[in-house]
Amino acid sequence: MTDGKTDGRIDGAALDGVAATCLWTLRNRAEESMHPGSAFDDPLAERLYRGIDYDFERFGKPSQSHPLRALALDSAIRGYLERHPAATVVALGEGLQTTYWRLGRPGLDWLSVDLPPVIDLRRRLLPQEPGLTAMPTSALDRAWMDVPDPGRGVFISAEGLFMYLERDSVMSLIAECAARFPGGRLFFDSIPAAFSSRTMKGYRMSDRYTAPPMPFSLSVSEAARLPTQIPGVATAEDLQPPPGRKAWRSRTLRKVANLPGPRDLRPSITLLSFATAPGQ
Repeated sequence: MTDGKTDGRIDGAALDGVAATCLWTLRNRAEESMHPGSAFDDPLAERLYRGIDYDFERFGKPSQSHPLRALALDSAIRGYLERHPAATVVALGEGLQTTYWRLGRPGLDWLSVDLPPVIDLRRRLLPQEPGLTAMPTSALDRAWMDVPDPGRGVFISAEGLFMYLERDSVMSLIAECAARFPGGRLFFDSIPAAFSSRTMKGYRMSDRYTAPPMPFSLSVSEAARLPTQIPGVATAEDLQPPPGRKAWRSRTLRKVANLPGPRDLRPSITLLSFATAPGQ
């Protein structure tokens, strides 16, 4: 990645493929944070958004899906830290997420794992924090697993990551996380099979942008079966994002989305809990 800047702003064009999707989610969070009717507050995302020179319009219209997903993650992490205040949070494929700062917990041990160009961008754009460690590597590189202390508790987030991986890679990663971090949690989101198929054929989000292939999908019902399929996975909870604005606030639509049939046709958020090791 180069140090190219335009009028003092960072040039985001050096990111491509899956790495560029961190700009897509950043735009959606920043736009929602700036919306006068929104309850989502992410001033650091707004600052990053303004500081990167990029054709953000190529991602199409902004969506509330990413900021609402971020709020669900915030809530899940806070809940775990209440019971395990010394825990380490591991953010796999973190991109330009600003979760650490939204939580407002100075001193929290945080491990950010992403590809080298993305980590380089994070280092140049985000504040340096004493408890924040960055590893410029793939989430599938198990080296990151040697960093957290399992005895203090580990919360792993894979926000917007698994859909870009192959199914065997996802399942083996979940299994190893369960084995290495008993009593821990894993937060991830999934897309429905129909949308996965569209991306594999070349899904155009606008006339200037085609989404990267997303081979992995997992329905709510499939996620619910993970405790019976992967040793060490104790429970699988289907998390509901908080209400958003307009249609995203509709109680009727939320009820329909949770009916037995429709719920397997929508995107989902899953929180896995790992079994506690004997003696703990």
